[in-house]
Amino acid sequence: MKKISIVIPVYFNEQNLLDTVPRLIQLTHHNSKNYLFEIIFVDDGSKDNSLSILIDYQRKYPDIIRVAKLSRNFGSMAAIAAGFSIANGDCVGVITADLQDPPELFVQMIESWEKGNKLILAVRENREDSFFERKFSNLFYKLVRKYALESYPPGGFDFLLADKQIITEINKISEKNTNIMSLIYWTGFDPVLIPYTRKKRKKGKSRWTFSKKIKLFLDTFVGFSYVPIRALSAIGLMVAIASFLYGAFILLSWIFWGTVVQGWVPMMIILTFTAGIQMLMLGVLGEYLWRGLDETRKRPLFIIDKVYEKEKGDIDGE
Repeated sequence: MKKISIVIPVYFNEQNLLDTVPRLIQLTHHNSKNYLFEIIFVDDGSKDNSLSILIDYQRKYPDIIRVAKLSRNFGSMAAIAAGFSIANGDCVGVITADLQDPPELFVQMIESWEKGNKLILAVRENREDSFFERKFSNLFYKLVRKYALESYPPGGFDFLLADKQIITEINKISEKNTNIMSLIYWTGFDPVLIPYTRKKRKKGKSRWTFSKKIKLFLDTFVGFSYVPIRALSAIGLMVAIASFLYGAFILLSWIFWGTVVQGWVPMMIILTFTAGIQMLMLGVLGEYLWRGLDETRKRPLFIIDKVYEKEKGDIDGE
């Protein structure tokens, strides 16, 4: 019998888990005649009661639920990668713990996978988020499609089902500062897109802060686009041309009309402008330099402190 793994990253989700876990258990019971299921919850260093709630559920459903406890908070992308590293299924699904995405959609995904499709993405056709969140998301994915991954789904995705072959390839990649969703799409397997409406969060407070969104933006563009580094050359060329033209204008004005540019204001404007451009370039280069240094250190993407499962085995991973 084929086995389906479902990975759920968990971070301060105690208010949602009491609804999320029963929904997922119900999903497995309705399809237990055709498939074996394992639901892998990855606690990403939560400081609330998320882990204790998950352990209680694991003891109640030891044949279905596994709980991986990370040693600290590594981020949602690392938590998903940790789930991938211990998943045993013939295919692996990913869903968030807050029930903004409907777990029942996995049934349609599994049907598509059985037809031979290796990557099934639930894409957000609509989303019941705030105006600011919708605008930021639309802008982000528009830039991704234009400058990084051309055919990326317009609404993005973090709800998916991938064949074991894809997960095996992802597990071979040790990049730390990356967007694992973009990495899955980058593998090149033709995706099947299933549109859905993402619901508004009903319980708890989202920990997906603006700073984390900015980091994801940087990780995506530095990792999947040459535009940032190419832009440096373009900006440098434009500044050089502008400086040459301005210098030529000053020289010709002095030769033909005897006009001399006086005062320090024009000079200060030019100096501060070029200094600003240089600092911007150093910032972009610094992003690449830091990421390269971070990779050479060979530190693990995550550390699994313990896995709570039927046999109570401890697993260390990286």
